Amino acid sequence: MTKSIHSPNPAIIEVTRGTLVESRHRVHAVVADATGTIVHAWGDGELEIFPRSAIKPLQTLALIETGAADHWRLTDERIALATASHSASAAHIMAVEAWLDDIGRGEDDLECGAHMPTDETAAHRLIKQGAAPTRLHNNCSGKHTGFLATALHMGEDIHGYTDADHPVQQRLYQALMDMGGAALSGTGRGVDGCGIPVYGMPLSALARAMAKMADPAKAGLGAVRSAAAQRIVQSMAKHNFMVSGRGRLDHAAMTAGIGVAKRTGAPVFATKTGAEAVHAAILPGLGLGVAVKAEDGTKRASDSMMANVLNFLGAFDDGARVDMAPFLEMTVVNAEGKPVGAVRPQAGWDRL
Repeated sequence: MTKSIHSPNPAIIEVTRGTLVESRHRVHAVVADATGTIVHAWGDGELEIFPRSAIKPLQTLALIETGAADHWRLTDERIALATASHSASAAHIMAVEAWLDDIGRGEDDLECGAHMPTDETAAHRLIKQGAAPTRLHNNCSGKHTGFLATALHMGEDIHGYTDADHPVQQRLYQALMDMGGAALSGTGRGVDGCGIPVYGMPLSALARAMAKMADPAKAGLGAVRSAAAQRIVQSMAKHNFMVSGRGRLDHAAMTAGIGVAKRTGAPVFATKTGAEAVHAAILPGLGLGVAVKAEDGTKRASDSMMANVLNFLGAFDDGARVDMAPFLEMTVVNAEGKPVGAVRPQAGWDRL
């Protein structure tokens, strides 16, 4: 393990154009272990954030722990889909439709709104067809299908499953507190893009929750939750396209992690993005959890920081670093696609 860093200042992600640093992003980041110890920190580890979709691995725990996953005989691909912020490619939409059909439900039962696919091919196809996006295209439709599957298995009313007082959401709220180790009763409240409640939590709590999933035995999670956490990480890594989509950091990082596992025997790891530049990682081989938040909500900043933190921690070998080069130092291009600058951490961020 590299020397511990505890910097009171956020890391700076700089955006260059030619010889000038044109823009700078302030990024807070925390690395924790399964005992709750903060191993590394940049900026304010107690910064209260809405963790958004970065907590989908935690939200998937109930799908397995309630017995719903076994009841519906869910494949690992569907477990991955439950954690997804997918790009709504054709493969994603077909997978959600098939899962809904298997539980006897349809698109109208989803309580997430509709938005255009982030997958450009899928978006262009809809536009060319003159068709409107549906709830299936919502990046959270896999998660919502998991909510429906859990509620149906538990014999709960599926209507209003996004309400804060519904048992589906109450289980998620309890999991956030249990895993993060922070009381959330007095924190911020809001509504996520897909309609479910969001709860303010310290950035450090998000890192600790991810660390517990990375090393459930050391965290003392117990047999049921430990098995659920391990299955979620394995499913995300194995079916990482279902978690995200083409050209995205989560897909690239987890694919690189599979390469490392094949070459070295190290365990696979999982990463998960969230809206407003939140990002989390679960690193079983290191027993660590990572949480990142860019103050200004810019995704290029959180992607850059997460990729470089993973490299800093030793999650990548030489082969993975080659694969991850487009994220370790992103290229800024002009309208002709010619390189004109870069997005990268400011020099010195990785040392005291």
